[in-house]
Amino acid sequence: MTRLRRTATAAAALAFAAAATAVLGFAGPASAHVTVNPKEATQGGYARVAFRVPNESDTASTIKLEVVLPENAPVGSVSTMPVPGWTVTTEKRKVDPPIEVHGSQLTEAVSKITWTASGDAGVKPGQFQEFPVSMGPLPQVDSMVFKTLQTYSDGNISRWIDDPAPGAEEPEHPAPVLTLAAAAAPSGSATPTAAVASPDDDDDDDGNGLAVGLGVAGLVAGLAGLALGGLAFARTRREPVAKA
Repeated sequence: MTRLRRTATAAAALAFAAAATAVLGFAGPASAHVTVNPKEATQGGYARVAFRVPNESDTASTIKLEVVLPENAPVGSVSTMPVPGWTVTTEKRKVDPPIEVHGSQLTEAVSKITWTASGDAGVKPGQFQEFPVSMGPLPQVDSMVFKTLQTYSDGNISRWIDDPAPGAEEPEHPAPVLTLAAAAAPSGSATPTAAVASPDDDDDDDGNGLAVGLGVAGLVAGLAGLALGGLAFARTRREPVAKA
């Protein structure tokens, strides 16, 4: 009986500790990871994205970030925004077939971007840093997976390299993912068409034409009568009046 009580007490203590850990958040290291923001862009377009890097260590700073661009989705134009206190380098690789950018055929594409902190510029515990990148034209794929390495000042490396699985739970070390939506189809311009007259319209046109014609004829007849009347009046004045 005593052993059963001890077992029950120990089980209750473990359950309480687990509940406290879940509620108070004392479960070892934080679950934050490197992400890309925004998380969506459009195929064929250009996008400004930022790799958001939270620092998960309680004692060390993040001093290096390495982002690998996917081989199955090369991008022709990649440029970085300066981050104070950090230097940036890029690596390129050959691509075949070439990438077309503004009518030019490019045979190389950026394969990796590396940011390195200078001096005391690392991402300190409790902080995060964003590393902006402009890229495009974005490839015709559903998503881009950026495998990322986060190096700390104590030598530890967080490897955010796990691919997402559709319908599955998030992996332990997920890689940043940029979802690409298909570009909207351009709206077709309406073709102007000639107006088709209905039989009623024809009847109206005929009636209007007849009315106009009658009006003109009446005007001509009136002018002719006025002219004849004037001639008759003039002739009367010229003829002598007969004496009685």
